[in-house]
Amino acid sequence: MESTALPHPLTSHRTIKRALTLIENHLREPGVAFTSAALTRDWLRLNLAGLEREVFMVIFLDNQNRLLAHETLFHGSITSTEIHPREVVKAALRHNAAAAIFAHNHPSGYAEPSNADRRITERLKKALMLVEVRVLDHLIVGSKEIVSFAERGWS
Repeated sequence: MESTALPHPLTSHRTIKRALTLIENHLREPGVAFTSAALTRDWLRLNLAGLEREVFMVIFLDNQNRLLAHETLFHGSITSTEIHPREVVKAALRHNAAAAIFAHNHPSGYAEPSNADRRITERLKKALMLVEVRVLDHLIVGSKEIVSFAERGWS
């Protein structure tokens, strides 16, 4: 009789960590920009999908849209995260970023942006504009889909 057991969670965790490392290494190669929608979505899905609490991450890019760093700046509850523009600006300056991509997850699995998501994105864009950091996108990761503000013309 064949076993239909799922892979051991530790093995799955190692596989995901290895995939993230491979994607990050590729994105750090000279000349590779963090502008591939598919690659960005895969990377975010591996990082954020399935988390039990909402987190807000910023991907910091240089002036050629190459990955400088990524930071999970805020951790929240199962329904929300409090985001402080001042902290996002400080992190962008610390990484000497020229551009940023925001991302957060919706633990409910439903990726549709809320009005609060749209409002904080506008506040962050205005704050970062003052220090000449472009906001390229805000992506919301659900269980099955990822919604891009840029694709909706909101970024």
